[in-house]
Amino acid sequence: MKTEKKWIKKPSLTTQVLIGAMAGIVVGYFSKTVGLQLEIFGTIFMNLIQMIIIPLIFPVIILAIVNISDTKSFGKVAGKSFMYFFTVTTGLIILSILAGKWTAIGSHFEAGNMTTESLDGIASGIDFQTFFLSIVPSNLFQAFADGNLLPILFFGVLLGLALVSIGEKAQPVISFFESWSQAMFKMIDYAISFAPIGVFGFLAYDIAAYGIGNLFSLGQFVLFTYVAFAVVVFVIFPIIAWLFHIPYFALLKTIGDLVLVVFTTGSSSVVLPSLIDRLKKYGVSPAVSSFVTPLGYSFNLNGACVYISLATMFIVNMYDVTLGLGEIIALVLFLTIVTKGIATVPSGAVVVLLAAATQLGLPAEGVALMVSVDFFINMGRSAVNVIGNALAPVIIAQTEKELAYGKMRVQMAKVSEIDR
Repeated sequence: MKTEKKWIKKPSLTTQVLIGAMAGIVVGYFSKTVGLQLEIFGTIFMNLIQMIIIPLIFPVIILAIVNISDTKSFGKVAGKSFMYFFTVTTGLIILSILAGKWTAIGSHFEAGNMTTESLDGIASGIDFQTFFLSIVPSNLFQAFADGNLLPILFFGVLLGLALVSIGEKAQPVISFFESWSQAMFKMIDYAISFAPIGVFGFLAYDIAAYGIGNLFSLGQFVLFTYVAFAVVVFVIFPIIAWLFHIPYFALLKTIGDLVLVVFTTGSSSVVLPSLIDRLKKYGVSPAVSSFVTPLGYSFNLNGACVYISLATMFIVNMYDVTLGLGEIIALVLFLTIVTKGIATVPSGAVVVLLAAATQLGLPAEGVALMVSVDFFINMGRSAVNVIGNALAPVIIAQTEKELAYGKMRVQMAKVSEIDR
């Protein structure tokens, strides 16, 4: 009589990441010394991903332009993308400012003896001339070395258009980039499999290094911000998706493990290549997903817009500053513009917050107070950024009739089968 072997089913990546996160929190909380030493695992994971991001994004942008092929189609996709980005981010900024004003968040908080030490070495504003000049690289190899995404996107778009214009002569180069991008996607799969260990190391170090004292002292703001993030993810995004006839929660389920990785590492860049690949499997055409998603990482940072608006209003209320309708309109316009430069500026969210505070004549100490809990906020902020940048390509693909519903249903069935 044959005996059947019962194999233990390997946990999903989401489950593995959750286990790694909980283990990291426990180790970091109970053993500060060990927790600090475990940072190496998180650093290795980040390095693995960052090593691949630029070598992958560069060819997929070129291939996206080649696949769109028609210059008019490219212009339509780009135009729709920017219109969507500016509409959604501006709407979120308005709602967040009004929510901060209506609830008077921060009005009962005592600043105490806050200093500005945490702001040392951080720029106090955004130089728009430098920002726009940085889009056109004077040295492409320097842009690659710095990992600066915008100039690489710009060069990739131009190269893609050039390849389209020379016709058949471009085929060997296109074939090379196609093979190269497939190899990079496979490398991303290898790197993502290391995520549970990386998350374990990250959280063990962060809890050991920063503790949870600041979280409790500014719990009101942290909780309020996370409620706002939840409203965006579970109310506003579903409404936007419904307007375009997109099955939003199926999309959220498809990228759930990637969102969890982003939340626990606090970095949205770690899943950019995987997000592009996941959207393709979901049914978004390669041309749209490869072009719109990286673009959104610079111009569609929904979580950052919500956080910066709420943090600004927290500081406004804390110092009992009254904003009239004119000041609110000016603040909305200001934040709509400056939040588009966050991705190219070190400590971008803090820089924009400082710029907004300066614009309103608020003390820098208020910004320093926000920096003290930025680690806890950044996890949710990054997760919302990624969800927003998953929804955007799906909507653009829908408007361009580049969304394969049949393929989506197959993928959704596979996801359900895995869950069972």
